[in-house]
Amino acid sequence: MKTNRRLHSETLKVLCDALSGTDTRLLVVGGAGSLYVNKEHTACVADGPDFPDMFKPLAAAMANALAELRRRKDVKWTYISPAGDFQAEGERSGEYLLGGEELILNERGESIISYGDYAIAMVDEIVKGNHIQERISVVRK
Repeated sequence: MKTNRRLHSETLKVLCDALSGTDTRLLVVGGAGSLYVNKEHTACVADGPDFPDMFKPLAAAMANALAELRRRKDVKWTYISPAGDFQAEGERSGEYLLGGEELILNERGESIISYGDYAIAMVDEIVKGNHIQERISVVRK
């Protein structure tokens, strides 16, 4: 998997510069690799032994882009991280659990969400706007 990982930061900078000082919101589809796995926020999903090596550079690039985004106080951004298992073909249940900086699990101990349920969570955030300048995470209920 060869990509230009700098594009995460470069693209966000262009978008942020364009939206600077406006009321237009920026919602960013994030990754799960930068979610914390401890309350001290010292270890991330991507640091774990089971995280695939091939995705580590991409997770690092997305975490770096999030860090740069956090420095922007002039933009109304929200970064939405999916569950660890982000399923394109997964069934849409219409229900999800909302989390924050830490990886969350549903009542079955899963970190999973379908694209359809992620989209519902994103639209809910667009409508409600409760998480300006925050990273949130979502998992299937």
